[in-house]
Parts: sequence; structure tokens; C-alpha cells
Amino acid sequence: MNLFTKIIGLSLLNFSFVSFAEQETEQQKDQLSEVKQCVLNELLSGDDSQTVADLKSKCQEFTHNKPLSAIDKRAAREHVSQNNPNVITPHKRNYMLPVTYMSSPNNLPIIDSEGLEDGEEILDNFEAKFQLSLKVPLFDNFSDKDQAVYFAFTLQSYWQVYNSDISAPFRETNYQPEVFWVNKLDEENRLWGDEMIVVLGAEHQSNGKSTALSRSWNRIYANLIWEQSGFVFSIKPWFRLPEDDKEDPTKPEGDDNPDIYKFMGYAEVSGVYRYQDHEFGFMSRNNLSEDNRGALQLDWSFPLWGRLRGYAQYFNGYGESLIDYNASVERFGVGILLSDLL
Repeated sequence: MNLFTKIIGLSLLNFSFVSFAEQETEQQKDQLSEVKQCVLNELLSGDDSQTVADLKSKCQEFTHNKPLSAIDKRAAREHVSQNNPNVITPHKRNYMLPVTYMSSPNNLPIIDSEGLEDGEEILDNFEAKFQLSLKVPLFDNFSDKDQAVYFAFTLQSYWQVYNSDISAPFRETNYQPEVFWVNKLDEENRLWGDEMIVVLGAEHQSNGKSTALSRSWNRIYANLIWEQSGFVFSIKPWFRLPEDDKEDPTKPEGDDNPDIYKFMGYAEVSGVYRYQDHEFGFMSRNNLSEDNRGALQLDWSFPLWGRLRGYAQYFNGYGESLIDYNASVERFGVGILLSDLL
């Protein structure tokens, strides 16, 4: 399709969708929106040799009569971004919390690494926290179009921006690259729910530091995601790949945190639900042992203006960051969210 054909096609497509949508139900409007998004993406960034039949084939999944699920809608948006060379696809939430409050900052790692006296207060209760999380498809040319292999990268950082006494440092930054295979199951293969996705992956997580402040681990995981009546749930068990114990903390090889499983456990359960323009989520972990260490995170996002959304996050427990994996942290923060889960 040449440029003139694309321009005419876009104009006619937009007019027809607007006219038709005025007469449709909310369910049909959702479907029209996803079809339009798919067709526009193919017109602007698809292969110039494709035909109308090709467009129909690629976008027909959004023309069925049943209501679009939350997973369907996210998949449609990802399809658009993955074929647009100027857009990067989000993986987890992307947010900036310029103000968070910790009830009991974990000063011990800095005290130990700097040789300071125990009990000295170094960290402020207030700090900023932000997360960037992106993914790209490595291979999606399966015969089953519901399968793909991705590379993802998540960065989470904690910034003592209000702590001028120690030059406002980035206290901790965690880097998490991962590779995973995802398969959206057909209706006849679902165990339960309206939609179901199976994910298998491997990930590395590290804070990029050395000596006494170094924290890292590697794990393989499975993730079972399903949707039921608009609620999306996830059960993610993992197995930590073994490492050698680090006898000399000055050496880069070995295990920085051999007891991390005692605090992070072996799995996490999470869920998310979107009500109109508000999204609510939770995450829970527990080591399921007698000492009963775990974590709980609650999330709420809401509209502000444009694509910016307000975001409130509450965390209580172990493992919010690698440097605090063995310290209980309670934090509440508010800020801006750029991309939701649904």
C-alpha cells in the first residue's frame, strides 16, 4: 500500500468507526476500538505488500461477539507497540513515587559496609522510589500465534533525594533482566477462568554492588495467569539456582545472600482488577515456615490528565529490595504512573 492509499484508508476508517460506534453498546465500542487500533497499526507500520485479506486475518481476533477480556485488551495494545519502531512495550508497571515514607529505614547494610557504630541513624524516612520495566519479543514466529519468547528488563531504584547530610544518594538500585516464553491457552485447554496464560522463564536480579553491599540471585520460574469476570490473578512459583557460598566477602564469586529463600519464599500470588478508570492490585509472599516471614503490597492507580495517572503504593514485609531482603520494611508512597498492568 502506498502513502496515498494509507492516508485515504485512515480517513475512511476513522469516519466509519466514529459513525458506527455512536450506535453501539459499550461492549461493541470496546471491540471496535481494538479493531481500529490493530488496523491503524498495520497501515502505519506493517508490511507495505500486505493486502486487505492480510489485515482481516491479523485483526479478526478482535471481532468476535463475546466481551473483550482485560487480557485481550492488553494483548491488543502490546501488538500495536511491538510493531511500532518508535515505541517500547511496557512489562511491569512504570512509575515514579517522588514521596515515600518508610517507618524504619534499614541502616544496617551501610553501617556494616562503612564501619560505623551500630545504632547510628543515616537514612531518612522519606525517599523517592521509581520503576522502569520494558520488554521486546525475541521470537514470535510460532505456528500458534498465541506463543512468543520475550526479553524483559526491570529497573527499580530507591533515592534518598531529601537526605542532604549524605549528598542525596541512590541508596539501592535493582536490575532484573529475564527471558521467558508465554502461551495464551485456547479455550479448550484452559484449566479454569475466562482466559489463561502460561509463562516459563529465567531471571537474574542484582543490585550491581560489590563487597558487603552486593546482593544477587538467579531463578527459574513458572507463572500461571488467569482471568475470571474481569479479575486477573497470578501464581508465580520459582526455584533458585544454587550458588557457592561466599566465604570471603571481598571476592566477586559465590553467594551474596544464601538465606534469601527464608525471606522471599518460593512463590508469590498477585492480582489486579480494573474498575472504570481505576486499577487495584495486590501482591503477597510468604515463606510458609514457622518463622512466617512474608510481604504484602497494595496498589491503586487513578486518572490525572492525559496518559498520566496517579499512583499510590503500600508495602509491608521482606524483600522489597535486595538490600532489604532480610529486613522488614513498611512503606507508603504516592506519585505518577505511566503504564498499568491492564
